Amino acid sequence: MNNSSLSRLNAMNKGTMMEVIGIEYIEATPGFIKARMPVDHRTHQPMGLLHGGASMALAETVGSIGSAMLVDPQEYEVRGIQMAANHLGAAREGWVIAEARILHQGRQTHVWDIVIKDENSRLISTCRLTNFILKKKVHETG
Repeated sequence: MNNSSLSRLNAMNKGTMMEVIGIEYIEATPGFIKARMPVDHRTHQPMGLLHGGASMALAETVGSIGSAMLVDPQEYEVRGIQMAANHLGAAREGWVIAEARILHQGRQTHVWDIVIKDENSRLISTCRLTNFILKKKVHETG
């Protein structure tokens, strides 16, 4: 994916939670998405560590955009239906980087494996996301 395509993906975050917490896509190919998120006041829990919910938001974001890239957006919608996470490390500052890889690409479900590491490649979280692929309903007029 070229820089203009990444710019379009990042522009989709405008006015969303992803913009508020600073998620940025940095690499995207079919079946693989890489994004980063700052570890700062927006993503901390009260003890000054990266909030597990922020990690899960990052994981669901990369897995969901990954599924959206694999279907025709005019015909299908993507909905996250299940997420599991293991938080194995902690971060206080800097950036965390998520890498999502598709494990299963079915007609109705996609399953993603997401690994989140800090800038020193230290494991922070592992996540598994299942997305449901829904055919858009045709709205009749008249």
